[in-house]
Amino acid sequence: MAEEPGGGQEKTEEPTSRRLQEARKKGDVVKSMEVSAVAVLLAAILFLYSSRTFLYDQFSLIMRYYLGNLHSFTITIDNMYELTSQSMWMMALVTLPLGIIVFITALAANIAQVGLLISTESITPKLEKIDPIAGMKRLFSKQAMANLFKSVAKLLIVGYVAYTVVKKAIPDIIPLMDQEPIQILAFYADISFWIFLKSILIIAIIAALDYIFQRWQYLEKLRMTRQELREEAKMTEGDPMVKGRIRAIQQEMARRRMMAEVPKADVIITNPIHLAVAMQYDSTKMAAPVVLAKGAGVLAERIKEIGRQHNIPIVEDKPLAQALYRHVEIGQAIPYDLYNAVAEVLAYVYGLKGKAA
Repeated sequence: MAEEPGGGQEKTEEPTSRRLQEARKKGDVVKSMEVSAVAVLLAAILFLYSSRTFLYDQFSLIMRYYLGNLHSFTITIDNMYELTSQSMWMMALVTLPLGIIVFITALAANIAQVGLLISTESITPKLEKIDPIAGMKRLFSKQAMANLFKSVAKLLIVGYVAYTVVKKAIPDIIPLMDQEPIQILAFYADISFWIFLKSILIIAIIAALDYIFQRWQYLEKLRMTRQELREEAKMTEGDPMVKGRIRAIQQEMARRRMMAEVPKADVIITNPIHLAVAMQYDSTKMAAPVVLAKGAGVLAERIKEIGRQHNIPIVEDKPLAQALYRHVEIGQAIPYDLYNAVAEVLAYVYGLKGKAA
């Protein structure tokens, strides 16, 4: 088996469900910040675009209120706090729907990735988090390189999209000199919307790839050695040696119970050497003969020995013995297709008993 330089086994095994569950309890889950960021930005830009008229009207009312009543405001140290609080409250009411949309989207994006999870493990202070050597390792880790790649890619995407959109809109910019300020503002708002929307949709592809990368990195981190798999199996299922011993004891107890039933048999059908099947039939209680015990090899010899001790007839019938041994479990009645063969054996046995009587 290949080993790492440190002497430990190589982590070649997929993480078990128990290991994944333990990591989840510690707050260690697959999560891409890019997915949440894209979802929030997309929801925000769509809300702003769809409600642009409403937002413009509301902000216009606030501006008209303050600009139209400047002559009636007396700004002093005493009323400065009140005026500021009032204006901020009015602005907050206008932007409240946007805040709600952003909050719900961020929550939904995180739940979609990791589900409902509450864990304080990830925010617990740890000394290794301020270790400069560990910090340098994180600085040049796969995660850091991936973050750098994503940042550069997003910068290039936004720059390219902005360039193409503005270049396409250049012929429409010059005529804006003859337009009203509100029309100029609407034009630039429309261009900004398309720049943001196209950029976000392209960045969404990066977010999807980032989620795939995060999942791959997460599973790689949780990989296990074969020794760890064995240790976990011992913890969850018990030591294999102990389990084997328990199984052997259970089998021995089952054999003893089976052997205790042999004296009740009416007949023992043999192979004649390798197999033995003990059967009982009570027409007042049973619909068909029942197998009380069966065995092969040493166990078959033990069944026949008990049979001889209790004067139970032993009949040699190789096909019937094999059929009963293979297809009928202990305590079960014989199947319909064996009725005739078993009936012949029982008739023979009852004939012997009648002669003896």
